[in-house]
Amino acid sequence: MICVSIQKKGLEEIFEVMERPEVEMAEIRLDLCPLSDDDIAELFSLCDKPLVATCRMGDSYTEAERRLGLAIEAGAKYCDLELEAPAPVGKRLRRKAAECGTVFIRSYHNYEYTPSAEELRGIVGQCRRFGAEVVKIAVKANSAEDVTAVESLYADYPEGSLLAFCMGETGRRSRVDCLRLGAPFSYAALGDATAEGQYQLAEMNREVYGGFKPYNRVGIEVPASKSMAQRAIVAAALADGTSHMSGYTPCEDSESAIAAARAIGADVKVGPTLVVKGIGAKPLELDSIDVGESGLLTRMLIPVLAMKNGGKAFEVRGRGTLPKRPLAGAAQIMASFGVMLENLEAAGKEVRVPLRVNGKLLPGRADISGKGGSQIISGLLMALPLADKNSTLYIHEPKSIPYMFMTADVLQKFGIKTANEMEGGDDFLESQDWDLCTGMTFRIKGGQRYQAADFRLEADWSSAVPFLVAGAIFGSAQVEGLDTSSLQADLSIIDILAEAGACVSQVEDTKTVCVQKAPLNPFEMDLANAPDLFPVVSVLAAFCPGQTRLGGVGRLAAKESNRAQAILEMLRQLGVEAYIEKDDMFITGHSLSSRLLNGNLLRGGSYTSRHDHRMVMALRVAELGAAAPIDIDDTLCVAKSFPDFSL
Repeated sequence: MICVSIQKKGLEEIFEVMERPEVEMAEIRLDLCPLSDDDIAELFSLCDKPLVATCRMGDSYTEAERRLGLAIEAGAKYCDLELEAPAPVGKRLRRKAAECGTVFIRSYHNYEYTPSAEELRGIVGQCRRFGAEVVKIAVKANSAEDVTAVESLYADYPEGSLLAFCMGETGRRSRVDCLRLGAPFSYAALGDATAEGQYQLAEMNREVYGGFKPYNRVGIEVPASKSMAQRAIVAAALADGTSHMSGYTPCEDSESAIAAARAIGADVKVGPTLVVKGIGAKPLELDSIDVGESGLLTRMLIPVLAMKNGGKAFEVRGRGTLPKRPLAGAAQIMASFGVMLENLEAAGKEVRVPLRVNGKLLPGRADISGKGGSQIISGLLMALPLADKNSTLYIHEPKSIPYMFMTADVLQKFGIKTANEMEGGDDFLESQDWDLCTGMTFRIKGGQRYQAADFRLEADWSSAVPFLVAGAIFGSAQVEGLDTSSLQADLSIIDILAEAGACVSQVEDTKTVCVQKAPLNPFEMDLANAPDLFPVVSVLAAFCPGQTRLGGVGRLAAKESNRAQAILEMLRQLGVEAYIEKDDMFITGHSLSSRLLNGNLLRGGSYTSRHDHRMVMALRVAELGAAAPIDIDDTLCVAKSFPDFSL
C-alpha cells in the first residue's frame, strides 16, 4: 500500500485529503500538524482509512509520548516511535499499543549515509528487542551498493515486518521495490516531498498499480438470511394463526422451505412480506416430503415430521448435490429418540437422501455428539417442545454453536421456550469463546404450542462476506442492513477481517458496515462454528503476507462439495501455496502490492465450482486479483442462496 505523509494541515484539511479516492492511508505528523487534543481524538477515531501516528519532537519526548498516546487510544492503526526515544517511553507506548490493538513501529533514520549491512541488521535487531512489530529503516543512499545493503535485509525477516528503503535520488527506486520485497507500505508525497527522492502520490500509484482497478462499492444490499428464513418458515407453518415476516427475498433453499410448508398444509403467500397461516396442532399423514437441495431443511424436518406424522413412516427426497452428501451422525442421533433412518437407494453406514423415516419421535434425555454440526440438533429443538413430556439434550463436542442459538431465538419469537447451559471451564467462562465450549445442555419443556409471530428477517451475513473481503483486499465496501448484534455465525467475518488487519467500522446509528483496505497480516482462526466462511476467507488469506492457519477443516466434508478438497485444489490452481494437516488448512499469502510488482497475481483460466454456491463466490473474489479472467463451469448454483449475486 501507499502511505501519504501529511504535515502542516488542520483537522478539516486532513479529512478532505483522506476523502480523496487515490489516498489509501496516511502518516499524520503530530509534531507538524496544528491539531488540538480533541482534534487528534476525532481524527483517529473517525477516519475509516488506516493512519500512522508519528511525532518527532527532538528531546521533547514527554510531549511526543502524550500525543502518540492520544492517537493510540483513539484508534490509530500504527504508532511510529523513533529508535532513539528513551526506553521508558518506548515501553509505555508499546504497552498502550498492545492494549488498543495498534501496530507498534520502531524507526531508524539516517539522513547522511547508509550504515553497513551488518550494522543495519544490528539496528533491526535492536528495534525488535525494543518491541517493534514493524521495523522501519530509512537511510540516505550515496551509491548503488547502499541500496543493495538495505534491500538485502528483506531476506532475513518475514514479509510485512520490515519497511526499509533509501532516501536520496540514488535510492529513489527502493521506495517502490520495498513493496515488491515485502514491506507493508511505502511513502509518497502530497505536494512538497518530506524527504529527498520521494515520489509524488500519482507517480507512486502508477508505479505500483499501473492499470489495476481498485474495488470500491457502496450501497450494497444483500438478501435475507436463508438460515433464519428457513427456520422461521418451518416454525410459522407449525404455528396457530397467521405470521408475517417482512424483509423476505427468494432463493432456492428458502423456496424449498416454502414448498415444504405448503406440503404439510400451511398456507403461504410470498412477497416482500411472507404471510404464513400455520397448521397448529393438526396431525399429519405424509407419505413423503421434498426438501430440494437444502441440507438444513432436511435435518430440521426429519425430527419435526417424525413428531407430527404420528409414527407413520415417510420418505425424504431431494435433488442436486444433496443425495451425494451424507447426513453425518443423523441416524445415531435420531435413534436416541426412537426414530430409525434408512437409505432408499445408497448403501453404506451413513444415511443420505432419499431416505425413509420410521417411528415417532419420543421425548426423553439423550447424550449426543455435536461433531456433525448443529442442523439435526436444531430440528430436535423445534420438534421436542411438541412432545407430551419434557426432554433434555446434552451435546458433547458442539459445533456451529451460533446456529443453535439462532434456532432458539427464532423459536422464542414463536412462543417456544428452551433453556441452555454451556460448559468449557474457566477459560470459556472468561472469554465466552465458542471454540472453547466443551458441552451444551438444552432443557426443553414438553406440551408447548407454536404461536404466530410478526417480525423482520435479518439480512444475510453469509451473502455480505464476499463484498467485505473484496473491499478488505482491493479497496473498500459498504454493505447495508447488517445487524451487528445478530446470532448468525458468519457475523464472525468482522473478527476475521480485524485479525487480518483490515479497517472495519459501522456507520453511526445505521446498519451499514464498512470495510477499508489496509496492510494485511496472516492470522489464525477456527472456522468450525462458521464453516460457510471457509472458501472466501481462504482467498483473503492468499493476500495476507505470511502463513495463515484456518481450523475446522473437518466441518467441510458434507457441504455442497467436499469443500476442504475443493478449496485446496482451487488455491493451488490459483497459484497459492496451501496444505492440510489434520483439522487445519495452512495458506501462504502475499500482499496485493507484492503480487502486482512481482507479476504474481492469481492465475485465471477455467475453474470448477463443484456446483457449490460458496465456491462461486470465492472464485469471483479471487478473480479481482487474478492476472486473467476466471471462467467457472457452473455459476447458476448461486441461486441456492443469492440469485442476484454479482461483485
